[in-house]
Amino acid sequence: MTTFAAADRPASLPGSVEIFDTTLRDGAQFEGISLTVEDKLRVAEQLDRLGVAWIEGGYPQANPRDAEFFRRATSGELHLDTAQLVAFGSTRRPAGKVDDDPTLRALVESGTSTVCIVGKAWDFHVNEALGTTLDEGVAMVADSVRFLADAGLRVFFDAEHCFDGLRTNPEFAYRVLEAAATAGAACLVLCDTNGGSLPHQVEQLTADVVGHFGDVAVGIHTQNDSGCAVANSIAAVLAGATQVQGTVNGYGERTGNANLMTVIPDLTLKLGVATLPEGRLELLTSVSRHVAELVNLPPHPADPYVGSSAFAHKGGLHTSALGKAGNASYEHVDPSAVGNRTRVLVSDLGGRSGTAMKAAEFGLDLDDRAAAVLTEQLKQLEADGYVFEAADASLELLVRGALGWTQDFFRIDSYRVASEHREIDDRSEGSTRASVALHVDGEPVVADGEGNGPVNALDEALRSALGDRFPTLEHIHLTDYRVRVLDGPTGTGRAATGAVVRVLVDFSDGERAWTTIGVSPNIIEASWRALVDGLVFGLLHAGDEPTLG
Repeated sequence: MTTFAAADRPASLPGSVEIFDTTLRDGAQFEGISLTVEDKLRVAEQLDRLGVAWIEGGYPQANPRDAEFFRRATSGELHLDTAQLVAFGSTRRPAGKVDDDPTLRALVESGTSTVCIVGKAWDFHVNEALGTTLDEGVAMVADSVRFLADAGLRVFFDAEHCFDGLRTNPEFAYRVLEAAATAGAACLVLCDTNGGSLPHQVEQLTADVVGHFGDVAVGIHTQNDSGCAVANSIAAVLAGATQVQGTVNGYGERTGNANLMTVIPDLTLKLGVATLPEGRLELLTSVSRHVAELVNLPPHPADPYVGSSAFAHKGGLHTSALGKAGNASYEHVDPSAVGNRTRVLVSDLGGRSGTAMKAAEFGLDLDDRAAAVLTEQLKQLEADGYVFEAADASLELLVRGALGWTQDFFRIDSYRVASEHREIDDRSEGSTRASVALHVDGEPVVADGEGNGPVNALDEALRSALGDRFPTLEHIHLTDYRVRVLDGPTGTGRAATGAVVRVLVDFSDGERAWTTIGVSPNIIEASWRALVDGLVFGLLHAGDEPTLG
């Protein structure tokens, strides 16, 4: 799907752009990210898998970690098939000499064939931040680019604060850009460093620069402080920019950089601009989520294209239209084009068609009667505090129940939990024991468990009772446990300690992951419901699936 027909395509729009990823440099400045060298190598592998043209690995002189990354990456430990590694640095110091500048020397010794250096294109920063003259600011850029180019390196020049400079003192900004181009820069990258520019400004100023320099490539680097980083990147490409710098998932300083997971499909699917090698766009979602795991940040579900909610439908009007008219009724692109998928969320906002479509995702066929009964049941459960869009495993068990299925792995008779806390010699000690009484294959089973809390103790007791009968439980593990306090009892004044709680528990068997939910005024009871659902779901999909009634 493209926005422009061939006849309407702007003359300035390039047929292709180079994607320059700076996740390992600018993205690593995002609050909460701290990458080890091993992390950086694994992220670089994912970027190469996606097919970006350039990977900015960091600043070789900034710290021992980045120095080690470049040493290992360029010594054969990092194998890149599509991308090329770039080392980042800055121009020489004011009144300094290029041949003894430690930053420039580190770039030459980094082992990469391409470097990217930053220099100031805003007179305010030259005067105030550097404390030098405008003539010296221009000379710093020219000398540094020429030194690196003479060393045989391809040089990209990041013109810092360029849009601020082009608006307030364009004569100086152009002097800086011309100095870089004349000295041998392969690409002039216009940086919206403060992130305050708007798309119409970026498009016009970029068009002016592209028109002025002709054959010299122009790139774009945007921050998201005004929420326009992606839009500004698109605007620059519309004006003729042929390199786009950004990061996976929009990581970066302050509010982040342009999110390449949005920029790439916007350019390719909407504008027909080539960004990645053939067949790589379908990897977008998996790379986005893999990198999120590597940087230890949760993926944002509402991210365009790659988010888990990007093609999720909840409202009854939406789900009904999907069932009748297909995905195009409420989806702007085919989710599979970016490696994502359509999801139907079952909630009190949906109707029977949405419930039936969700059942179909589980491979189950709900007739009208069962769909109507289940829809009413779900509305009541959501009124009680359940949210099944976050707990597909519990939802699937409910769908199966509506079709007459009951789990026959075990029958619960009772459980008991006891916690003990003692103060011994100025230190605290605590222990929790749980016991469960079940029937398995018609035989009563009683087992105990001990843990560092009620959920752990109940889990251990259940496994003790069931492990001999179901050895697959050895591979099922709890991976996360989350509690949210809902509204407390009306008029009690106990909105915190007397409130209803919602518990979500994540499980994994090493191959698949699932989430279950429990809701109750008693946190142990809510946890128990989610725990039992999680183990039942794991057993159900381990191969010994009970027959539907």
